[in-house]
Amino acid sequence: MKKISDYITPSAPEEYIPMPYVIAEAGVNHEGKMELAKRLVCEAAEAGADAIKFQTYRAGTLASKNSPAYWDLTKEPTKSQYELFSRHDSFWKKEFEELKRLCDDEGIAFLSTPFDTESADFLAPLMDAVKISSSDITNKPFIQYLARFKKPILLSTGASYLYEVAEAVEWITDAGCPLALMHCVLNYPTADENAALGMITGLRQHFPHLAIGYSDHTLPHDMQNLVTAVLLGARILEKHFTFDKTLPGNDHYHAMDKKDLASFLEKMECVLKSIGAFSVRSLPQEEPARKNARRSLVAARNIAKGKPVTMEDLTWKRPAYGISPRCIDEVVGMKAREDIAEDTVLTWSHLENI
Repeated sequence: MKKISDYITPSAPEEYIPMPYVIAEAGVNHEGKMELAKRLVCEAAEAGADAIKFQTYRAGTLASKNSPAYWDLTKEPTKSQYELFSRHDSFWKKEFEELKRLCDDEGIAFLSTPFDTESADFLAPLMDAVKISSSDITNKPFIQYLARFKKPILLSTGASYLYEVAEAVEWITDAGCPLALMHCVLNYPTADENAALGMITGLRQHFPHLAIGYSDHTLPHDMQNLVTAVLLGARILEKHFTFDKTLPGNDHYHAMDKKDLASFLEKMECVLKSIGAFSVRSLPQEEPARKNARRSLVAARNIAKGKPVTMEDLTWKRPAYGISPRCIDEVVGMKAREDIAEDTVLTWSHLENI
């Protein structure tokens, strides 16, 4: 099983683009039912996710009763955050400990985003990393509280200006926690044209010492946005995950399912194979072309034994079995060791120094 810490800890410049660490964001798509939560775990593991992540909160500590919706009301008609969160806050310590045990059995990492200090206290021992939501990027006391666990941190940067990201980075790194920044657009769903994937490059430029990831809220379609994100440098991917995209609710319709995830991983592997390593080299498959499509120095006319070779005596033709044209300056001025017929592919045995 991959370790998320390996994707967060800064490493030496890579010789190739690695497969990303993929987090299936189940959120509260379990609808408060343990059997559905377990189904999400099993399907995420079956499809090849490295981790599954839930969300842990109490509506009363997350949102005031006067908290307007910020999502697409045609997909999720609930107009109050408090009302929506109240429908999905039944899972707590016991439930998440049970899901953690199932994740261990299924070979997939368990994660859940805490939204308050109480949930953070019981979640932290269960997880290899702590996820901080974009909505908490300016919540200094909560970020500093989470940093006390000394775990690697994934920080989503949705709806943030650069100075806000920089402040949060300082709070976390001052505490000595490894950190990955997750580019995110805090809009549900995010239109493809608003995915702003160029920010991945921007974050890499501004924070070259940090790992950069991508938390995706676009519709699944062909999963191309995730592929593009990896090619731009995202080492960690997070995308909402469901067992049924047709279900009503804010986090089902823009989520991927196990078929989408498996398709993406297969596509990503093919893309990365086609990219290969960054080092400039001749491939083994090119060896026939090196030998036959490159050229050798060839006698442009008969060259008598003992005659110094001039530029006019030479031309260059395929194949590359003889002296390379790159050595022409060495060849000119040497003398023929024997009579050389026109169109002879020259080798060093034909020549000697004067």
